[in-house]
Amino acid sequence: MTPRDGDDVHGRYRYSPWTGGADPLAPPFDVRSALDEVGRDVMAGGSLRESLRELLRRGMDGRRGLDDLAERVRRLREAARRRGDLGGTLDQVRAMLDQALAMERDQLAGEEGDDARLAEMDLATIPDDVAGAVRALGSHEWHSAEAKATYDEIAQMLQREIVGAQFEGMKQALSGNDPEAMQRVKDMLADLNDLLAAHARDEDTTDRFRDFMDKHGDLFPEQPETVDELIDALARRQAAAERLMASLSPEQREQLAQLMADALGDPDLASQMSQLADNLRALRPGLDRRGPVQQGRGGESLGWGEAVDAVAELADLEQLQEQLGQGYFGATLDDVDVERLEQYLGADAATDMEALRQLERELERQGFVTRGDDGLRLTPRAIRRLGETALRRVFQQVDAAGRGDHDDRAAGQADEPTGLTRQWEFGDELPLDTVRTVSNALQRNARARGTGHSTRSEPVSTTSSAHFPTAAGDPAYGTGAVELLVEDFEVAETERRARAAVALCVDMSFSMMQEGRWGPMKQTALALSHLVQTRYRHDALQIIGFNLAARRLTPVELAEAEPEWVQGTNLQHALMLASRHLRRHPDAEPVVLVVTDGEPTAHIETDGRPTFHWPATQATLRATVAQVDELRRSGAQLNVFMLGDDPGLARFVDAVARRAGGRVFTPDIGRLGEYVVADYLRARRGGR
Repeated sequence: MTPRDGDDVHGRYRYSPWTGGADPLAPPFDVRSALDEVGRDVMAGGSLRESLRELLRRGMDGRRGLDDLAERVRRLREAARRRGDLGGTLDQVRAMLDQALAMERDQLAGEEGDDARLAEMDLATIPDDVAGAVRALGSHEWHSAEAKATYDEIAQMLQREIVGAQFEGMKQALSGNDPEAMQRVKDMLADLNDLLAAHARDEDTTDRFRDFMDKHGDLFPEQPETVDELIDALARRQAAAERLMASLSPEQREQLAQLMADALGDPDLASQMSQLADNLRALRPGLDRRGPVQQGRGGESLGWGEAVDAVAELADLEQLQEQLGQGYFGATLDDVDVERLEQYLGADAATDMEALRQLERELERQGFVTRGDDGLRLTPRAIRRLGETALRRVFQQVDAAGRGDHDDRAAGQADEPTGLTRQWEFGDELPLDTVRTVSNALQRNARARGTGHSTRSEPVSTTSSAHFPTAAGDPAYGTGAVELLVEDFEVAETERRARAAVALCVDMSFSMMQEGRWGPMKQTALALSHLVQTRYRHDALQIIGFNLAARRLTPVELAEAEPEWVQGTNLQHALMLASRHLRRHPDAEPVVLVVTDGEPTAHIETDGRPTFHWPATQATLRATVAQVDELRRSGAQLNVFMLGDDPGLARFVDAVARRAGGRVFTPDIGRLGEYVVADYLRARRGGR
């Protein structure tokens, strides 16, 4: 809605429909369409929770789903893994060491005297490993000033790498080999450890954190806004450094540990760094610090700080991939770090994730899903929506000529009003519509006053007319009385609807899933349930599922039901529960509908336990037929919808239909819902 030109100056506005493109207030997804997509998966035999999860993974309306985002994260993770050699620090130290040794040997070769020869012998005895060589050269009397400078740079480089790996803004501060800069780092570490220790004691560190950032904030380019954000950033890099060390070979790990210990030769610096590591481990114990990183082949040799950055990035991407996978217990879309997702995949990925979150929230807010211990579940409201969709599909197949003629319009005192009225006729026993009757009298009297004629007329019957003077000149004029005549009376039309008790018995054996009949069975049951709930609320519908045993199901339970690897088709138990349902409604038209794809192979023993036999035994057949006879005695019509071409089932249901006076249908699986719904409408009005 936008203000239009020509609005007056008094602050009043006129509004018109938005014409500037897509509605900016429209939700990113059509929630009902999303629910219908879930319904299609459910009707195809899928689990409700899995279907909803798949919708979020797949995305809709042109937006990326979780799977697409996760795949992009996976590709970035692989690229980061192949970025370079994580043990490159050793290579850099060895290169600098070789350069220093080469310059020293050249210098010694040009010198004469015993000192030069002794120095050459000293160089010949240094260890082959990098760490040992660096340590041995610590006491070497250098003859080449350039070689000594190169050697000293090794320690400075390691200091920069170690401290810079922990603090992103430190490398530049330490690059000039300035003693004052190193002292500032030590002061910052002391203040930081005091701050973290106070935070660990649950003290209020708000003011202390603000003072710390005012003093040292330029060393933290991340610019954290709270103590927790600062701890998260530091712990992330510390965990990456420990994972990097765990990823190296034992020999590399040992040499780097020696080099780092030697580089942190300053006792104060070493102590503060050790204390910081202990504080971060205590404050963030859940971070992965031991999991090694699988290194890719090729790539450049990375320094220690660069390698820590690469491992930290890998850790972020691993965490994002896990969050997007939603494969852990209690996972929700709120777990996804949207800021991190935007950092690596861009603003469009963050927008798509927010849209998915909004879809999930809207499904919950509008009452279509609820969250339990086992994740999201569809609610009865959602089931009604799915039933409505299923019924709409069924009615698209039903012949239009067959609709709307299933009501018995014979009138009676306990009937339902239709909302229509008509003029009273002699012999009518319909209820009087008082409002329409009085309204007719008032309109007639008003017309008579307008023409100046009397409204009085002779009543047809002394029992159907009352005289209330209303015209001018009448002695009772002005008293508010109304004269009622025979032609004023109207009665309310009613219609009697036949009431039915319906038992829908659906086969839930695993063969229904194997043959692709599970989805149509669910769709049929939900469509029939929705029809009864919305148009025939006086009817009593009971859904009964059966395999080895039978059980009563609500529409929600049926929709959530998943195939079970259970052998057995216990039609006898299903008909037993159907009989109990019909007995609870003795005044209703009894209707029993059976959907199955196999002959009975199970029944209930006298001790109440189900028993299964294949092929079907005489005991199972006799028990099932006994229940058929009980239904016949109650006057119920038993119609069987036979799926598949099992010869044994065909013979059995044909015999049952003849015995019970019912019928057998062999619908194409795609028209099962049409057959069942149409037969219910026929049976509930007494059609045999």
